Amino acid sequence: MPKKLQHIKLIERLQSYLKLRLRVVVLALLTASTGRGLCAATFTASLDRDNVTLGESAVLSLKFEGGQPRAMPTLPSIANLQIDDQGSSSQIVINNGQFSSTLTENFVLTPRQPGDYTIPALQAEVGGQVLTSLPLKLSAVKAAPVPPDKVGDQLAFMKLAVPKKEAYVGEILAVELQVYIREGVANAENILQYFGGFGGTPLKAEGFSILKTAHVQPRRARVGNGAYYVATLITSMSPVKTGPLSISSIDVTLPLQMPVGGQRRRDPLDPFGMFQQYEEKRIALTAEPETLNALALPRDKVPSDFNGAVGNYSLTVTAGPTNVAMGDPITVKIQISGRGGLDSLTLPQQNVWNDFKVYPPTSKIDADALGVQGTKSFEQVVVPQSADIKELPPVKFSFFDPDQKDYRTLTQPAIPLLVRPAGSSPAPTILSGARGAQENLAAQEIVHIKARFGPVAEISAPLVQQPWFLALQAVPIFGLVSVAIWRRRTDQLANNPRLRRQRQVAEITRTGLKELQHLATDKKSDEFFATLFRLMQEQLGERLDLPASSITEAVIEEQLLPRGVPQCIIAPLHELFQACNLARYAPVKTSQELAALIPKFEGTLRALEGVKL
Repeated sequence: MPKKLQHIKLIERLQSYLKLRLRVVVLALLTASTGRGLCAATFTASLDRDNVTLGESAVLSLKFEGGQPRAMPTLPSIANLQIDDQGSSSQIVINNGQFSSTLTENFVLTPRQPGDYTIPALQAEVGGQVLTSLPLKLSAVKAAPVPPDKVGDQLAFMKLAVPKKEAYVGEILAVELQVYIREGVANAENILQYFGGFGGTPLKAEGFSILKTAHVQPRRARVGNGAYYVATLITSMSPVKTGPLSISSIDVTLPLQMPVGGQRRRDPLDPFGMFQQYEEKRIALTAEPETLNALALPRDKVPSDFNGAVGNYSLTVTAGPTNVAMGDPITVKIQISGRGGLDSLTLPQQNVWNDFKVYPPTSKIDADALGVQGTKSFEQVVVPQSADIKELPPVKFSFFDPDQKDYRTLTQPAIPLLVRPAGSSPAPTILSGARGAQENLAAQEIVHIKARFGPVAEISAPLVQQPWFLALQAVPIFGLVSVAIWRRRTDQLANNPRLRRQRQVAEITRTGLKELQHLATDKKSDEFFATLFRLMQEQLGERLDLPASSITEAVIEEQLLPRGVPQCIIAPLHELFQACNLARYAPVKTSQELAALIPKFEGTLRALEGVKL
């Protein structure tokens, strides 16, 4: 029998290993074959709890969405913190042809001494892009002393774990309510399931804004000489007024079932005493209240654009398209990531965007179960109102950092824009009705009847028999057909952004080639290479369906070579990019040298048009 059990366990381990390898292979194949169907890759690190009691553990999760890391990040050695790898899990979701993949690596962190432990920012390469996580903090405190007469003797008790004794108004805190049930209680599992599905908030906290409550996986812990099952409920909350504030728990009464030891009672349904008997003990539980001192935000050195955000954040800004005509919309995407009140986070007014028409932003949140760690993404449409605009002004976001006890302002650099004048159309002419003819006040005299008819004119054929009249009747029909064809082509162009961009790039290229000829003749080397580099960006961006501003020489290795572009095209592209890069340091070239690059550029474009990407 023991040998058979060993074989079964070995088979189960092999099946688990093969399933994990299969998930990894499927994930890799999906990532390689459906790159355009996958969402943008993200990498986040999170802790299931920020505060632990000495002897307890927290779980660190490294989560990769939209791609598989080239290598799993290695956690550094942290003094007095034991790190154990708990394994990985993967998930693949296909929704309406869009693939979403998730890979999670878990580590168990066990502090050996009380104190604060910092997990530094980790880096991972996913899909050729280096992603960085935010640093995390784990606090470990000593277990509360238990009276000598109750060490390991309590059947159940509750306690609160407040991460700090002082906090600022608006700061997000994760307060834990821990319920301990001693081993040996027969219905301990049912009680843990009850708290695991507990709805609402388990705390009573006047002067706080209660956000969300999440549940942590049940665990085991030792208190004194007793072993306990522990259910933990974490509630995110924020003080809304200053001064000392009290946090307490709800009051619950638990019906604990304890096995009856020694002499068993007679049960009519069990006369032979074949089944274990239990007795019920009802215990009222409440946690010792905790007091927190809420502080007001400093009033000095407050940034002008501060709108009440409290936490620790990072800022990322992208915009596109960056080559537009005056009046065309530009979508600005702003991502604010970090820890804080993401639900109440709003974008500050950007006062430097005076030359743009700004529309209200839309937002979405990707956060943890408590809603305090994650990313809030904003999309805002702006429309340039002048052709003199050269850039999208810097985006600023200010917040108060409670860890640094100071205000911080994040600034993203300006984004270059190319705004062309819009085509002018004549204003409609409003015709007003002419005043009626003046009344003829003069009376007409009576004329004499003509005595002679005068010359007789020949009556011509009716209009319906005139060729010119018949041809004139076809004009409206021809106009209707022309309008229908024009409308159909306009709708087709409006519903096909790829075709619209292709035509725009073709027009830009035609204009740019003429400009290159003039610049070469005038020996304007810097402007010549800047225009040449912009034309290459527009052409390659349109062929690869990428933003023009993201095109650099690296696109040859990352996009063209994997797609099988011939070397006869790759080599001239390399030379053109290198010529643009060297132009910053090389002396001014002659007109002949500059003009010689134009046919090479045109030949490369013609060769590239014949390649299917």
